[in-house]
Amino acid sequence: MATVVLDAGHGGANPGAVYNGRQEKDDVLRLTLAVGQLLENAGVNVVYTRTTDVYESPAQKAAEANQSGADFFVSIHRNSSVYPNQYTGIETLVYSLSSPAAAMAENINANLEALGFVNHGVNERTNLIVLNQTQMPALLVEAGFINNDRDNAIFDSRFQEIAQAIADGIVDTLNTQG
Repeated sequence: MATVVLDAGHGGANPGAVYNGRQEKDDVLRLTLAVGQLLENAGVNVVYTRTTDVYESPAQKAAEANQSGADFFVSIHRNSSVYPNQYTGIETLVYSLSSPAAAMAENINANLEALGFVNHGVNERTNLIVLNQTQMPALLVEAGFINNDRDNAIFDSRFQEIAQAIADGIVDTLNTQG
C-alpha cells in the first residue's frame, strides 16, 4: 500500500493568503482532510502534517514526511496575487519537471481543469523547503486564487469534486507508477 503525506499549508498564527475575511489556512485544511478521506477510502495510507489549526515550519513538515517513509508528499495551498481578481486558475509546483511528482501534478491539474479552473500547468520551483528537503517526490497544489471571486465560487460550489479531482490524480499516478 502506498503512503502519501498530505500537507495543509500554513496554519495557526500563519493564515497564509487572506481575502475578504477568508483565510488560506482554513480552506486548505478543509480540502486536505477531504482529499485524505477519499485517499483512505481508496486504500492509500495517509499521513497528515496537520489535522487542526496549528503551525509547523516547512522544515518540520519536510522532516516529518522524511521520517514517515512516504512515497509522495502533497502540499495543498491556495494562490494569491497582488490585486484581487488579477489572476485566476490552478497550478502545481514541483522541484523538478523530471520527477515522478511532475506526472502526478499533471494528472491533478488535468482533473481540476475539467472542473472549470484555468490550468497554469506544472512549474518547477527549487526554492521551496517542502519541495527541496523532502526525500520523496513532492508537489505543491495551488487550488485556485483565494483573491479571485471566480475561483472562490468554483472552490465553494464544487468543493467535493475538487477533493475528488486531487485524490483521483494521486491514485491514478500511484496505480501507473506502482
